[in-house]
Amino acid sequence: MKFPSAYTVLAIVTLAVWVLTFIIPPGQYDVKDGKPVEGSYHHIDNDQSFMDRLHDLFISPVNGLYGIQSTDSGQVGPDEVGALYGSAAVFLFVLAVGAFITVTFATGALDRGIGRLAHRLQSRGMLLIIGIMTIFAVAGTVEGFAEETLGFYGLIIPLTLALGYDRMVAVGTIILGAGIGVLCSTVNPFATGTASSAAGVTIGDGILLRLAMLVVLTTVTILYVLWYARKVKADPTKSLSGFQPGDHDQAEAVAKAMPEPLTGRHKLVIWIVAFTFLLMIFSIIPWSGIINGPDADPFAWELGWYFPELTALFLVASVVVGVIGALGEDGLTGKIVQGFGDFVGAGLVIVLARGVTVLMNNSHVTDTVLHSLESVVAGTSSAVFAIAMFVVNIPLAFLIPSTSGHATLAMPILAPLADFANVPRSLVITAWQSASGWMNLIAPTTAVVMGGLALAKVRYDKYLRFVGPLLVILFVLICVFLAIAAITG
Repeated sequence: MKFPSAYTVLAIVTLAVWVLTFIIPPGQYDVKDGKPVEGSYHHIDNDQSFMDRLHDLFISPVNGLYGIQSTDSGQVGPDEVGALYGSAAVFLFVLAVGAFITVTFATGALDRGIGRLAHRLQSRGMLLIIGIMTIFAVAGTVEGFAEETLGFYGLIIPLTLALGYDRMVAVGTIILGAGIGVLCSTVNPFATGTASSAAGVTIGDGILLRLAMLVVLTTVTILYVLWYARKVKADPTKSLSGFQPGDHDQAEAVAKAMPEPLTGRHKLVIWIVAFTFLLMIFSIIPWSGIINGPDADPFAWELGWYFPELTALFLVASVVVGVIGALGEDGLTGKIVQGFGDFVGAGLVIVLARGVTVLMNNSHVTDTVLHSLESVVAGTSSAVFAIAMFVVNIPLAFLIPSTSGHATLAMPILAPLADFANVPRSLVITAWQSASGWMNLIAPTTAVVMGGLALAKVRYDKYLRFVGPLLVILFVLICVFLAIAAITG
């Protein structure tokens, strides 16, 4: 038996939702300033015939891409509602990021840079762990660095063994380093970007809270791995993973090997990569709102970019990195196309999930589901609401391990609940991505965890024993952050 892929899960969800549209009564809220008005929900008639609904079912992925929505007068195209319901902009953005990441790795700059850092710190074990986890956390928070970590086990495992640690230290350094960054995503396009689009807010909304969580939770996670590493080095019998035959011989050989040097081209590529992500962060933050309040007029230097501009940024950066990295015309275009291909799966998950949303909107049941949840939210404190959003999303994250698919599916329902609870929608996004990131630290349905453990030759049950106490600590800290943010507004 094997757990189905995200595509199969979303296909099942699509069919189940379609069936439920025949059972759930249609209704809608009055809308003011793009938000549902509390207490204005009312039932309406749905004049769709069975054939119309069947038509919507089969073309739901197409509708999800373009945001086509049914009205009393027929079909409404993307010019009118695509910005709200279509996923075309997010789909292209994901492909552009994929091209940029693939081109960057093709230059060898990041691999060599991390390799030289690891070699330079090989005699200082604690600094090695801190350095690699920090870099992976930063990469995770800005671009969802996860599957890319699978390429570093061959380098980091021998180094940790040579320093007197075990394989679990390498696993914790890699999986938890990148995972905590994704959990505390600040501008991660696959998590924060997709969720923000589905919730109807900008990526920069709520970034200060996420930055604070990133600093605190990353520090706690690093200290946890350091504690375990120090314990194993002092007494190897306390190792949870144990040692494989020939571990120490392999470690000594790799530790003595000199990594390839960074050329001037590699250094320039690294600087351009850093500049690209810094520019993305700068361009999406609502600086005037942070400095002078949410109703302030935008500053003259405030860019206010969104998905179209960010897509163009990563495409241009891909070309610049490829030219500087001397990939050549064939190499550059080939890697860009390869990046599109590698990431089209994530884009299709977004399209399929958005198709479910449009299916519900066409049947006028979205507001009915929202109304049923409104009664649950009513009367609860903002702190309880924020924590509830975190807890509710944990089982959803297990069923849909794809962050993009989970966000696209859940946000159209959950984000408007924030309006009734008098908290910003960005807080719901933070609660959602915290739940998704927390679950994906242990989810047996992700290649990051299971693939990494296979490469490290560490049993899954041993990893659960290692990470279990940390998960409890992170759970409590996340709830505290969400409660404080909800109370302080």
